[in-house]
Amino acid sequence: MRSPWPPHPLRAPREWLSPEALFTVGAVSQYLGAATAFTLFDELGAGTVALLRVAGAGAVIVAFRRPWRRRWSRVAVVWAGAFGTALALMNLFFYLAIERVPLGNSVAIEFVGPIAVAAFGTRTARSAAALALAVAGVVALAGFAPPGAQLGALFSLIAGALWAGYIILGHRVARSGLAVDGLGVGMLIGAVAIGPAGAGGLGAAAATPLLLAACVGAGVLSNVIPYGIDQVVMQRLARARFALLQALLPATATLVGLVWLAQVPSLREALGIAAVIAAIAINRTTDRPTG
Repeated sequence: MRSPWPPHPLRAPREWLSPEALFTVGAVSQYLGAATAFTLFDELGAGTVALLRVAGAGAVIVAFRRPWRRRWSRVAVVWAGAFGTALALMNLFFYLAIERVPLGNSVAIEFVGPIAVAAFGTRTARSAAALALAVAGVVALAGFAPPGAQLGALFSLIAGALWAGYIILGHRVARSGLAVDGLGVGMLIGAVAIGPAGAGGLGAAAATPLLLAACVGAGVLSNVIPYGIDQVVMQRLARARFALLQALLPATATLVGLVWLAQVPSLREALGIAAVIAAIAINRTTDRPTG
């Protein structure tokens, strides 16, 4: 399903670079950002990294878009804030998840959220089959895991539920005409909402500019670059084709986890991820996550 945001005013890439290749670049950027964040957890904690990621990405978008030039009603601020809070909480629980389970596993489990939204929204045999396959994949990934990994899987499921809320609220914000301005403002509001979860490590981040820059960089890699690329890709691809490409995301996350974090999936985990990938391909109605 198309991202809730209308085309972003980015300059179009050269025509020789295919939209599929652009999408892959965005996917790699997204999970390189998550892997970068993972390397910061020991020093700052997942909550602080999530807070700085959301605040940093929101600040970049606001600086670029300058949303103060438009007129904001109270209702518009409320919807943007609700959307941004869902997104910020999703990022927070995603980071809490990847503290405990491999990156590819967490991304695969997270997909249950939007697949469930599609299944209950369309009530077709195909969407029901996709949901059943996704659940089977989650059972393979988490059902036989140790308690710590099961907690991580639970956090992934919560992130997936918040992702479903992000989809619903995101479409509402997009229909109101707020576009990317709503994303930037919403992320700043969301950063305030998750502030208590990440405030403890802000002193350490402020004392080490390199850590602070790395957190902001994770936000740019995970949010700003993939969203910008998506807007270019969706102008050049049919909606169904774009949705099908979403099946690349768990595989990309697994590959990044393998190469960047040395997270080698077991056979059971690989089969679980494959089941979720198949569910996404059958479903074809997911929006890109922000993990």
